[in-house]
Amino acid sequence: MPAISSHRSGLKRTVAALACTLAAGTAAAQDRITSFGLYGAPGLMDTPTAEMAPDATLSTTFARIHDSTRVTLSFQLTPRISGSFRYAALENFSNPGSIGGVYYDRSFDLRYQLLTEGRYRPAVTIGLQDFAGTGLYSSEYLVATKTIAPGLKLTGGLGWGRLGSSNAFATTGTRPTTTLGKGGIPSYNQWFRGDVSAFGGISYAPNDRLRLKAEYSLDAYVDEVAGSSFKRKSPWNYGLDYTFKSGHQLSLYHAYGDTFGVSMTFFTRLKESPIPGSTDSAPLPVKPRSAAQRADLGWTADSTISNKAYGSLSASLAKEGIALEGMDLDGRSATVRVRNIRYGMTPQAIGRTARAMTRSLPGSVENFTIVPVVSGMALSAVEMRRSDVEALENEAAAEMLAKTRIVDGFGRAPEVTPGIYPRFTWSLGPDLNFSIFDPNSPIRANLNMRVQAAYELSPNLVLEGAVSKRVTGNLYKVSTPPAVAPTLPPVRTDYAKYANEGDPAIDSLTLSYYGRPGPNLFSRVSVGYLEMMYAGVSTEVLWKPVDSRLGLGVELNYVKKRDFDQMFGLQSYDAVTGYASAYYDFGNGFHGQLDVGRYLAGDYGATISLDREFGNGWRVGAYATFTDASAEDFGEGSFDKGLRFTIPLSWPSGKSTRGASKITLQSLNRDGGSRLELNNRLYDRVREYHEPQMTNTWGRFWR
Repeated sequence: MPAISSHRSGLKRTVAALACTLAAGTAAAQDRITSFGLYGAPGLMDTPTAEMAPDATLSTTFARIHDSTRVTLSFQLTPRISGSFRYAALENFSNPGSIGGVYYDRSFDLRYQLLTEGRYRPAVTIGLQDFAGTGLYSSEYLVATKTIAPGLKLTGGLGWGRLGSSNAFATTGTRPTTTLGKGGIPSYNQWFRGDVSAFGGISYAPNDRLRLKAEYSLDAYVDEVAGSSFKRKSPWNYGLDYTFKSGHQLSLYHAYGDTFGVSMTFFTRLKESPIPGSTDSAPLPVKPRSAAQRADLGWTADSTISNKAYGSLSASLAKEGIALEGMDLDGRSATVRVRNIRYGMTPQAIGRTARAMTRSLPGSVENFTIVPVVSGMALSAVEMRRSDVEALENEAAAEMLAKTRIVDGFGRAPEVTPGIYPRFTWSLGPDLNFSIFDPNSPIRANLNMRVQAAYELSPNLVLEGAVSKRVTGNLYKVSTPPAVAPTLPPVRTDYAKYANEGDPAIDSLTLSYYGRPGPNLFSRVSVGYLEMMYAGVSTEVLWKPVDSRLGLGVELNYVKKRDFDQMFGLQSYDAVTGYASAYYDFGNGFHGQLDVGRYLAGDYGATISLDREFGNGWRVGAYATFTDASAEDFGEGSFDKGLRFTIPLSWPSGKSTRGASKITLQSLNRDGGSRLELNNRLYDRVREYHEPQMTNTWGRFWR
């Protein structure tokens, strides 16, 4: 069955982000990443080691052994926990799910390091391989690795499943043999059950570039041997790693006495940038005041000075990529209303605004209040003393944070300066829309030209939309899975019809109103063509105190399905869908979300999400949706789940921008658990301007 992961973004953004993710050399030689094996995780070849990659390392491994190709994406979620997603293609594989003699398989791994390596103690890791897939690669293990001399490491472990499929020395009960099913549900009844075999190996790195390794693997390759010319003649495998200066790894193998293998692993360190420092222009220096300037209030009797100060500040901020929309000024204080156009890290915009204020405002103005606004909503009010800005310019940003207050912006924003609205913006450029995991063609894509435009009638009222025209592509050929549950309407599985007939297409056309109904409250109402498949009305209310890690929201939508040509027509299918949501910032960049409600197909359930975000804007996460649609009704995959990545465009370039490429990898796209694809939900718009998030990125205040 096909699995579709559709993503719409500017082509330049997507290609640049993916290229830099794969090619950026961020693994320093002095912090060398351990060897990765054929399964795209720390290992020798087919067997794991107990080592972990450095925290926040994202790796992509392309591996080939005989008739099997494996592509694995792994992420070091914490220093001791890592996870992997694998997509494999097995040729000459006899299985009912094979297409053209090729069987495509998806699997997930999870590893936890029980013990780190000490002077006498080995590192010890427990792992689940293919714990929620079809079971083709299913295995569990307990493994230890110890450095016994510089560059020389020994590994030994116990394996179940594939790692225990020959020469077992013990058993821990009967292991269920059902594999290659619908997949998607953790196979609890198999874990650490069945035959147990020992595996092990040795590696030696004479220098930072080369590593020699040998392993003893008891994976019998039962399914592969049965359907191909592969003959497993020996349990011994041998390999060679070559680590490039960039930190990426090329490996060559001779496996099981019969075949050869090769793998290439690209490492991306999300905490680091491929561009040292920043390519932004230097910020304006703070302008100190004299004692006489601090005491002079004579300017307050001359309105032209206030107007001149506003014009000077507006011009300075415009050069910094910040729009001044309003200002309240008196003898001792100034409150400015600003819109951050350029900076992905909000404190950088706040810091540059404060610097400009020291240069443009009269010397007697001591108290600064900076109110950032998004879609007319005053999200917070950042209060500081001018004298602190002057005194701490050359100190650590944390010193300035200690002197700053971040409070609710409700009722604090100055009135908008006349003439700023209405405002019209537009853009034209290439656009890439793609799908993956269709067994008939694992990767399909459309290249479109896309026009986007927004007409802001007032700060809170925005008319916006996008129109696209296909240039080339084969996305319309994505396989449509057969209906497995007549009780579930085809709310997403007819995606290919939209891709085929929507040329040209109105991607979206909405009128949205954003508001602040009260303290700690934010609201949105959108009406129109909300996304490529649905039109209607979407409403949302969010409760999010400025100093709280917790946010609560309610979303309610009434939608009708659009015609396949994605123009103005509507089909008869309609739905009421909505959710109650809870958001929580766990700290250290971890963000959790729970949505409970009714989905597009009328099924009820919940979506659980967990993301880790870094100070440079990178974000990696996963989600899973469970509804009252049964696994049988859902079909292959059993329930909706996926991985998602946000790649900031400032990361590869070193130049500040608010642009980002968002990519979602879904193991499947079915009708159960489907929700609207809205791009203007409130929480992510609001939270980056609140205290927990600004505290995490405050280090950029002086940049």
